[in-house]
Amino acid sequence: MTHPKEEKTLIILKPDAVHRGLMGEVIGRFERKGLKIVGMKMVQLEDALIDAHYAHIADKPFFAGIKTFMKTSPVVLMALSGINAVESTRLIVGPTKGYEAAAGTIRGDLSLSTQSNLVHASDSVENGKVEVARFFKDEELFEYKRNDFDFISAEEVF
Repeated sequence: MTHPKEEKTLIILKPDAVHRGLMGEVIGRFERKGLKIVGMKMVQLEDALIDAHYAHIADKPFFAGIKTFMKTSPVVLMALSGINAVESTRLIVGPTKGYEAAAGTIRGDLSLSTQSNLVHASDSVENGKVEVARFFKDEELFEYKRNDFDFISAEEVF
């Protein structure tokens, strides 16, 4: 049974994470936090999927550069699940601009860039649902219980 506050969120390890050999480092940070990887695959993004995912910035002058960048190598797609997963992943990732991100975050420790900022993370619960559905079929998502993490929060105990 899932916890009422359990959410799913999408993480994309961008081409710079792949090129720099940082996939394990980034994945490990989410796992150590206690988030469950319920779906994961490496894919080469095609134009239609990039266009759909970045539709909200398609009219911006920098969109063509992002589209080219996202096709420079395969990316790793992850669906993560956990209590307050969206907010948790956003904290782990840090702000979009790596040079503004705090030490201890993925972008703060490993990026100085705006575009080459290693990861995409869903920015809301609703977008998490939409984005996971965009990149994963139902049969590519798995349910299981982590042995090291119980879905009981301190708020429920006290």
